[in-house]
Formats: sequence, C-alpha cells, structure tokens
Amino acid sequence: MTEDVPLRVDGLRMEFGGITAVDMTSFVVEEGTLTGLIGPNGAGKSTTFNCITGVYTPTAGHVYFRGEDITGLAPHQIARRGLVRTFQIARELEEMTVFENMMLAPQAQRGESLLASVVPGLRDAVIAEERELRSTVWETLEFFEIDHLAHEYAGNLSGGQRKLLELARALMTDPDLLLLDEPLAGVNPTLEKKLLERIHALRAEGYTFLLVEHDMEVIMENCAHVIVMHQGRVLAEGAPAAIREDAAVIDAYLGEPV
Repeated sequence: MTEDVPLRVDGLRMEFGGITAVDMTSFVVEEGTLTGLIGPNGAGKSTTFNCITGVYTPTAGHVYFRGEDITGLAPHQIARRGLVRTFQIARELEEMTVFENMMLAPQAQRGESLLASVVPGLRDAVIAEERELRSTVWETLEFFEIDHLAHEYAGNLSGGQRKLLELARALMTDPDLLLLDEPLAGVNPTLEKKLLERIHALRAEGYTFLLVEHDMEVIMENCAHVIVMHQGRVLAEGAPAAIREDAAVIDAYLGEPV
C-alpha cells in the first residue's frame, strides 16, 4: 500500500471485554503538520495512541505508517520504523544522569554487541560511533536548553524538565513521526512555552506530530488540524476555527467553549 501521508488509521476498534473504547475510528496525519487529537475524558484518545504504537493490538481495523500495515507490531518494532511516542508521565531512568538517559535512547548501537567489544576492528567502530553520539547528545541538550542539567540525575528534575528530557530522548531515536501524549501536563507556563517553541522548531525542520492535550487553547492556538473524538469515534475534524463553531463538538463538551 503506497501512501502520501505518514499515518493512516483505518476503522480502528478496541474492545475490552464488553466495553468498546475505540469504535471504527479513521483519520490521517499529513506530512509536516502538528495535528491535535482532543476529546472529553474517556473519548478514547489514549487507547487510540496505544493501538497506533503497539501497546494494544486492536480488535479490528488497521494502522498504516508510510504505507506499511503496522497493526499488531510490538512497540519496539514500530519505534524502529520511525514512529515514536512520548508519555503523559515521563519515563526517564531516574537513577541515571540526563546525559546517560540520552546516550541510551538511540537503537541498535554497535556497542550493545558483545562481539563488537572484543573484535579490534569493530571496537574502533564502536569508539567512533560513541564519539559521534556524544556530540549529538550535547547538540540535542543545547537545542532543548537543558545542557546545564547533563550531569544531574533524571530523578531530581522538575516535571517540566522531565518533559523536555523525554522529548529530547525521543528525538535521539531519529523519528519520522512523534506522538505526544499530553506533553504539557503538569508543566509550568515558562517551560510550557519552551516546549511549544521546540515543537514548532522541529515541525519547521520537517518533523510530523500528533498531539493529545487536554488544554484546548494549546490545541487551538498551535495545531493547524484538529481531530475530535467522542465515545470512541471521530466526532469532527478540521481547522481550529471550524472546530470551535461545530455544534456537535460544543455539545460533547457540555456546552463549554473549546
């Protein structure tokens, strides 16, 4: 299947016993966009994320990434293809430093091979690769303005600093598309602004994002395209201005402005 979009979700359904959490959900994420995925609590947003990234195998439907059917693949297999997800609660290794967390992020490093550690020629390649990796880590930490925290234990970081670290770690995997699960939850306004600036800078460089966020103003002010879920289905999608005025969306949010 050849696609001109990075991500296509087609007829996704996820059942837990007698409960249907996602019900025939379909949408696409266009190249180089920051797309927002919103909905009331229990709308199925997180379950959809989990189906896309391999945490759950959907009951029905398909997920296509760059035209390949990735439905049911394991999370690490999906990540290796370039579809990477961050979590609402940052999952850094707390007893390791920020720098060490970053060094561990890239996949399939030569230094992970036992053979590479004992064969002279391969050992030289490992040393060269690690030198290059260290340089990339410093550049990425500087980009996110957390290079001053490089030798701090990750467990000592504030909530906002952890979100910056998680996004920086995701970038170290050389992703093609980033799924951000409430990246601003629990973040103070100063770091929220910094995170959004970094996301927009990455999008300008060609990265593609799908963003789940409960703060409606963040979605409306930062996303060019918005997908609204309600009771496991896509209720509406379009530009923020159209979503704000959609009667079905307003009703889903109990009449509150969106």
